[in-house]
Amino acid sequence: MSDNLHIVCPHCDAVNRLPAARLGEAPTCGQCRQALFAGKPLDLTAANFDRHIGRSDLPLVVDFWAPWCGPCRSMAPAFAQAAIELEPAVRLAKGDTATPKASSNWLPASTSAAFRRWPSSRAGVKSPARAARSTPHR
Repeated sequence: MSDNLHIVCPHCDAVNRLPAARLGEAPTCGQCRQALFAGKPLDLTAANFDRHIGRSDLPLVVDFWAPWCGPCRSMAPAFAQAAIELEPAVRLAKGDTATPKASSNWLPASTSAAFRRWPSSRAGVKSPARAARSTPHR
């Protein structure tokens, strides 16, 4: 089994193959040369949703939020801090439910504030990125 992981760039959405041992070495994207881990939540849109869900080997936690939602705005600093602390084991992302989309297929059934978690795209991968998935969440 390969120790390489597929990491989707948060800047250009290119899929990068990276040895699991290099996750903590500040890797950069092979296409745009920017950091693969920005230390902040990814801005998720209808255009990049499928790529980040389907091609990344990192677990993804998405905060579906709206600018008019008070609790969403109150929680945003803690979510941003969590992105700093959890990368590169977990990718955190934010999806604005109030922005018009080309397609609404990526939104949760309810467009009010919600969290959703997707496991990595590969089942059975033994890597540091999968360690965060091994503990049950509530």
